[in-house]
Amino acid sequence: MTFKPQPLTPYVSARHYFGSEQRRHRERAGLSLVQLAGIVNSSKSTLGRIETAELMPPPDIPSRLDIAFGTDKHFHGLYELARREIHPDQYQRYMDFEFRAEVIEQYGAQALPGLLQTEEYARTFLRCQEDLSAEQVEERVTARMSRQERQRSENPPFRWAIIDEAVLRRQMGGAACMREQLASLLKQVDTPDSKVQVMPFSAGLHSLLGGALTLLTLPDGTCVAYEEGIQAGHLYEDPVAVKKWRRQYDVLRANSLTLDESAERIRTAMEGYRP
Repeated sequence: MTFKPQPLTPYVSARHYFGSEQRRHRERAGLSLVQLAGIVNSSKSTLGRIETAELMPPPDIPSRLDIAFGTDKHFHGLYELARREIHPDQYQRYMDFEFRAEVIEQYGAQALPGLLQTEEYARTFLRCQEDLSAEQVEERVTARMSRQERQRSENPPFRWAIIDEAVLRRQMGGAACMREQLASLLKQVDTPDSKVQVMPFSAGLHSLLGGALTLLTLPDGTCVAYEEGIQAGHLYEDPVAVKKWRRQYDVLRANSLTLDESAERIRTAMEGYRP
């Protein structure tokens, strides 16, 4: 039976356009999916699903396609647009702010902020959302990991995270998953670009206990706040409202453990996750 490529719909979204451009360049180069897979070190099924927009391209694929086809940053640019589409509309503006922020300050009460999560921790956390299919979970894991790429760039933002002690004690997935996550967190406690503090149980109640908060400082000095609950989040751009969230975050920082104490608390938690 003769194989017939599935029709594409390139103008539905950036992800669809990415797939159609991959097929267009592949066919122009006279390559089959198997041949292209060998060139970019991927699989035929992965590339096939990317072309039909069934799968969000993994973060390493765009640069490999640009090298394979000599397209400079063509696929890189399409990927940057496509990965923003994964997030619900209400997060789009926040994502734009996060991408431009020079300083990112976060508080996590029940789970680590996405920028600090390992891939397996993120996958386990997202699987708790019963309305997400397995494919949607993988797409969001890919998106979450891609948000961390900027931290490994030549000009990363400065991050300060405050983590409630409950995050260290609540097991997410297996012991190996938690140990890997806490080991990753430990490396980020005190670096030139990252600081992590632990808010201990002994500190008692505080005003941010019920949710998660992110403060983003943009290149022009403007600060925005994003407060996230169970079902929805709210972006605050009004200076008066942002000032209120800033004050609460600063109080939380003052009552958290020092960097050295935080590192020791993380090490202690890791002991409980030995295989």
